[in-house]
Amino acid sequence: MSTTHESVEDFATDVPVPIVRCVLGGVLMGLANLVPGISGGTMLVACGIYRRFIDAISDATRFKLSKRVILTLGCVVAGAGFSIVALASAISWALAEFRWVMFALFIGLTLGGVPILWKLAKPMGKDTIVGLVLGLVAMGALVFLQESGAGGGSSSGFVWLIVGGAAAASAMILPGVSGAFLLLLLGLYETIIGAIKDTLSAAKDANVEALVDQLSIVVPVGIGVVIGVVGVSNLLRWVLHRYERATLGFLLGLILAAPLGLYPFREGVEPEIGDVIKNEVVTAENLDEMRAHDNAKDWEQRTFAPSAVQVLGALGLIAVGFGVTMGIAKLGGEEEAQESSASA
Repeated sequence: MSTTHESVEDFATDVPVPIVRCVLGGVLMGLANLVPGISGGTMLVACGIYRRFIDAISDATRFKLSKRVILTLGCVVAGAGFSIVALASAISWALAEFRWVMFALFIGLTLGGVPILWKLAKPMGKDTIVGLVLGLVAMGALVFLQESGAGGGSSSGFVWLIVGGAAAASAMILPGVSGAFLLLLLGLYETIIGAIKDTLSAAKDANVEALVDQLSIVVPVGIGVVIGVVGVSNLLRWVLHRYERATLGFLLGLILAAPLGLYPFREGVEPEIGDVIKNEVVTAENLDEMRAHDNAKDWEQRTFAPSAVQVLGALGLIAVGFGVTMGIAKLGGEEEAQESSASA
């Protein structure tokens, strides 16, 4: 039975949404999208709102809107938007100056989701274990490709741009998968990022001709994004509800292996003439620009031997990140467990 005018109490009872966790999950998702190699989906898993987020996106793409869907997506999007707008410059600076600090913290934030998924996945049956192994292998393969510097050629055909948009959107939803990394593998990172930058610049300057010039890239990428969001969200909803144990095992494998690609003790190497950064050759004319602070995140990375203080500091930051995620998970954690039992 429903009424036209629902009270606030009815809304809170019938449509339980852990607002604080959704907002914090969105903030961490936004931060993750600013850090190379880290997945926003992983942060949602760590906060214990991944299933809720996937269900909300799936319902929204099928025009099944409800207060629950609107509130969930609104909180996550608001949190992500705030962190991207407010913290983009600070994160960029911190990644360049204190990379090991940031990556150690994100390792902790990521691993904090393990107990949450472990609890949801129990008891660990054969299907859960198979999913766990597949998740470990899948993430291990992605990390191997990332470490080996694999990347595609520069292709910008219409269909390939659709594929790139779909891949980027899928990575935003799939935990453990970095959208920027997939675009690098497809050879589309520079093309798409450059088009976004040029489009924003043209819009700011009200340059209609420049905006039209970017449509050949923006349109197919936009089509791909829609396909990726609609397709992946509905696929994940389907497997989460029909093969819950195996899917939870797979997600657990992804999140366990994700820190493999976040080794913190690396430092940027200042570019020299002749080096290639983001498909651009360093010359005497652009050397100073390439060495500028804003481009430090794009420099080649090399490992270094950490000091005892750095090792202890990293372990402490991992513990802090782990504790933060666990603390966030406590907000509405009982409700999450009830939802899991109801869907099993």
